[in-house]
Amino acid sequence: MNELTRGRAFFEGARDTIPMIVGAIPFGILFGALAVTSGLSPAAALGMSLLVFAGSAQFVAAGLLGQGVGVALIVLTTFIVNLRHTFYAATLGPHLRGLSQRWLAPLAFWLTDETFAVAIHRYQQQPGMAHRQWYYLGSALAMYGNWQLCTLIGIIAGSQLAGLADWGLEFAMIATFIGIIVPRIISRPMLACALAAGAVAVLARDLPYQLGLMAGSLAGIAAGVLSEQFRVGETAAKEGAT
Repeated sequence: MNELTRGRAFFEGARDTIPMIVGAIPFGILFGALAVTSGLSPAAALGMSLLVFAGSAQFVAAGLLGQGVGVALIVLTTFIVNLRHTFYAATLGPHLRGLSQRWLAPLAFWLTDETFAVAIHRYQQQPGMAHRQWYYLGSALAMYGNWQLCTLIGIIAGSQLAGLADWGLEFAMIATFIGIIVPRIISRPMLACALAAGAVAVLARDLPYQLGLMAGSLAGIAAGVLSEQFRVGETAAKEGAT
């Protein structure tokens, strides 16, 4: 087997992200269309994708801007929406330990749901893989480039096609998230986490400032931890009985 080089790791990261990119294409186009129809200029919409690069937060920000909400409230709301990235960072941390700030800063900026799913799957399959940061970078830049292109397409399409935001393209991102989550449900604690997070997020969907997302995340973590503790106790009891 050939040794994994930096270029090969980068290529494999981009390649493994292609299924996620396919799901994100309609989402990016929809954002571009929604942004310009909400009152953002094409330059501002494209600038948001270039400098923010956070799909869910961008959608929330564009919607709030369209409603005339103040900047402070928009910043607070998008901050809450993106708090889930702290969970991603905590999970990736052990695999990226030892990297310099020169690496960690751009990798943090390019962290997305899709790149997290791709990278953590590979890292858990191959602990201590060579050039792991280059694999991450390949995935991240593939997603970043796709998002910019789709935003641009959406900006152009949104200006030309009336009602593009009502076409239901957002379902593609829902399907992508399902594809991210389901393969990772491989144990009882993970199942408990997914069920609790989903149930609470649905029940709390009407909370202001997208707090339902954070409530769902915290409920999922709590359910997963409790389930794991129960599993460990159950295993210990069985071993003690034998």
